[in-house]
Amino acid sequence: MPAQRSHTTRKTLSAVDFLVIGSGVAGLRAAIGLSRAGRVMILTKGITAEGSSIYAQGGVAVAPEEEDIALHREDTIRAGKGLCREETVQVLVAEGPARIQELIDWGARFDREGTGYAFAREAAHSRDRIMRAGGDATGTEIVRVLLKRARGLRRIVWNDHHFTIDLLLDRNGRCAGALVLDEASGALSPVPAKAVVLATGGAGQIYSRTTNPPSATGDGIAMGYRAGALVEDMEFVQFHPTALYMPATPQFLLSEAMRGEGAILRNVKGEAFMKRYHELAEVAPRDIVSRAIWNEMQLTGARHVYLDVTHLGADFIKARFPTIYATCLRYDVDITEELIPVCPGAHYMMGGVWTDVHGATSVPGLFAAGEVACTGVHGANRLASNSLLEGLVFAARVVDAAVESAAKVPKDRSYAEQLVVANGHGSPKGSSPDMEKILNSFRRLMWENVGIIRSGEGLRTAISRVAEWDAQVKNWCRTRREWEIWNMITAGRLIAVAALHRTHSVGAHFRSDDTGERPVEWEQHIQLEAVAGEGGIEPGRRILKT
Repeated sequence: MPAQRSHTTRKTLSAVDFLVIGSGVAGLRAAIGLSRAGRVMILTKGITAEGSSIYAQGGVAVAPEEEDIALHREDTIRAGKGLCREETVQVLVAEGPARIQELIDWGARFDREGTGYAFAREAAHSRDRIMRAGGDATGTEIVRVLLKRARGLRRIVWNDHHFTIDLLLDRNGRCAGALVLDEASGALSPVPAKAVVLATGGAGQIYSRTTNPPSATGDGIAMGYRAGALVEDMEFVQFHPTALYMPATPQFLLSEAMRGEGAILRNVKGEAFMKRYHELAEVAPRDIVSRAIWNEMQLTGARHVYLDVTHLGADFIKARFPTIYATCLRYDVDITEELIPVCPGAHYMMGGVWTDVHGATSVPGLFAAGEVACTGVHGANRLASNSLLEGLVFAARVVDAAVESAAKVPKDRSYAEQLVVANGHGSPKGSSPDMEKILNSFRRLMWENVGIIRSGEGLRTAISRVAEWDAQVKNWCRTRREWEIWNMITAGRLIAVAALHRTHSVGAHFRSDDTGERPVEWEQHIQLEAVAGEGGIEPGRRILKT
């Protein structure tokens, strides 16, 4: 078990049966289900629904008819390049329709066409199976429905502006709650719980260019890893091909549904280039489109390419992509008349805290759902619009497993004996580091060396530099921002280590020094777990077959 030490705290929040960390789609759905079995506390840094879920534009993939379930499964596995766990994929596509119907029963307003629902198609899907809400506001609508449902349940306790620092373990290594920072007062509080669900989202902010909101700092991955949980597939980071590129503006995502509707990618010379890279052109898999854009940027010496939707017609664009139209107009780009400057950005973590098909991690009492988890559904490359569905399906599955796990906790367990997992902490020495300066350098290094195109030399350089930054910052964390920076460094280090171990290209992981020969173990998954070392904890290596 990783090293541990106790914290001095100012107060203790009341114990609950279930603690849910995060309030996006996965966290809300898990909390709703768990409330039937006991008292639930939802912890959210900042405000509720601040995470990535509300920014999901394209839609949610679900088989509209029973005969499409098998095809949805095939498309998902094909996109995952042979590294999907087929059992979890089957769960996703088979249970997905029921989860969407559940949302509809709770009041979700998905877009309709005639007497039925409107289904669209996105890259690598063989059928029209993407359900949308508000044209390009699907995530917002799903969160609205779940939030309304959860707010009406008396057994759910809400704590916004509470940042989770680390997980609590009892003396037997079972997860027993979390250590929480009150962002307003600075007080540290242990929150005891019989079972804990991580639903903290992704880690896109470790890169200098990302479509993720500021809250996506890899907190759940880092704290799960520090608690001894296995992490898996960390090398597989999906880069979205088209994020708005304008200096001093947010890196707003431009849904690939735009390319599905006929948008054309052009380089700065105005040339359509995708047919040179793939027969499917603009609707090729995301990793191929991202690398094509990256290559065109290198060839032309430009910092972006263009996305052209002007030929689709103003009325269609405004009706189909109202949020994108309004947002771009706010930055003085009328997409009905002008080309849109775009560049790839870090978008989605396929890897994360390993879970089984029920959402259980390798640490007893700890569960995970949503982007923080690695269920194996996505393999080496996520199929478009499967993310919202995964959050709904596996958050619902977590409920029964967490309830069963909580029932095993002795009623007389003494929370006073719990320990706070705080690996690598010690007394600060020397002058405090410039955290923001380190973060800026770290994010640039990750983008350049551990980004869309990687090499062994670049990865080794990154691992060495990130280890130095880790040593500098880990003893100085006192505020939410400082903890987030350490979490980002931890997550980035895990990505770089896993990427170095996978010496060949597959899916979203591309090695420029790939020899073209796949090693015998290419279909195996890279799992990392914390091991004690002189400097704290270091990433160990463990490989298991699919």
